[in-house]
This record gives sequence, structure tokens and C-alpha cells, in this order.
Amino acid sequence: MSGQQLQRTTFRGLAAVVKRWPGAPADYYAAEAAGLATLAGAGALRVPRVLLLAPEQLVLEDLGEAAPKERFWSAAGRGLAEQHAVRNDRFGFKRDGYCGPTPQRNALMDDGWRFFAECRLLPQARRARDGGRLEPAEVEAIERVCARLPQLIPQQRPSLLHGDLWLGNLHCCGDGMPALIDAGAVHFGWAEAELAMLTLFGAPPAAFWDAYAQVAAPAPDWRERAPLYNLYHLLNHLNLFGVGYLDKVREVMGRFG
Repeated sequence: MSGQQLQRTTFRGLAAVVKRWPGAPADYYAAEAAGLATLAGAGALRVPRVLLLAPEQLVLEDLGEAAPKERFWSAAGRGLAEQHAVRNDRFGFKRDGYCGPTPQRNALMDDGWRFFAECRLLPQARRARDGGRLEPAEVEAIERVCARLPQLIPQQRPSLLHGDLWLGNLHCCGDGMPALIDAGAVHFGWAEAELAMLTLFGAPPAAFWDAYAQVAAPAPDWRERAPLYNLYHLLNHLNLFGVGYLDKVREVMGRFG
């Protein structure tokens, strides 16, 4: 994982959070700032304001922390659905980004299946092979899954995604209401993929899903595809944290391969 450090402080009289990563890639925090600006422009869920951008640090508005209010989850579900209603003509983003510390290519493409294969699954699979975490035959199996994506995943329009939305990045602010943080992976992609990641490490309660469905009406069978969407994040965790994620990767490959 990255050597990122977080510090609460004041900046020009405002409560702030300073994120520092000595030796960070030159565009690392610029990618997060661009993601935050795009999410803010959607007018859906709250995000922290950028107060200062520098090559190895990012100073953000401190949103505070508190226990969630009773309507936290319904507000989060409704807000995410409103964000997903922001569409684009193409998959990808105006710039590349980062999923955690991992570089994430965001080439603009008309074909969502091609985007998911070439910009998500295949780079991670080949990195795992090069790092000795996957066998060449396993990478070939993922390549076969990529070739079958049009049969496995229905056509969907590109939606505005946070891109790394596990529960830890759905923040509870000082007022007890939700916000999105850590926005370096923002792009336009499949909304179902974002919902899938929310089920990867725990899951929101029913109030979230009910509120989301009232606005967005997701396909009733999207959960059947969730493991395939989450293969990207499992491969990323395999590359970042090691072979503890290998069995989960193989389980998805066995199901969809």
C-alpha cells in the first residue's frame, strides 16, 4: 500500500485534512482533485473541497466525523443513484487515475466491455502474472472471460462512478450525513460495478438499497454479476496485499470462466 499519511489541522483558518505521500507519483493527488471536482459537479453526494493541491500532498476540507443519523443510509442510497444518473457518451475519464495506489487507465471508449477488459481486468491479471501471483494459464482464463463479457454483462450506459466505493469511502460527516472521500478512481462506467463493490467488504443495510432503487431502478439480477465486477478489485488486492486473495480470484474465475 502507499505510504500516505493523514493529519488533521487548520489551513487558512479552516478545519482541514492534509494527505501526504512522500514520493507519490507526480499526478497522484491531481487525479484525486479531478475526481472530487467531477463528483462535486454532479450535485449528488457531498465531497470535501480541495483547499490546496501540491505534488506530494492534498489539503482538503475536514468534513468531521460523527455517528450516522437515522436517515444516513437512505440519503446515501438516494445520492448515489442521483450520481449514477449523470451520464457520458463514452466509458473512461478525461484523465487516468488511481485505485488506491494502483495506476488506473481511463482511456475513453465507446464499448464498455472492451473498457472493462483492457483498462481493468487485463492490466491487473498481467501484473499478477508478472509478480508471480497468477500462473500464465490463469491469466489466459481471465482473457477468455474478457472475450465473453458481452454474453456475461448486459449493455449499460456509462454512469459517473466513484470507482473505489467500499464502505470505508462512504464517510459519515460531523453532521451525521454521508459524503464520498478518496476519489482518485472516478470515471464513467457501469453503475452495477459500483453497487457490486459496495457488497465486497460488508454491505449497506436495506434502507440504502431501497432508497437507491426508488431513484435508479437497477436490474433485478445485478447481484448475480457482482462477483465478476468485483474480480477487478480482487485482482487489485491480490497485487497489493498478496496471495490471501488468490482463492477468491480463483472462485470467480471458476464461476465465469
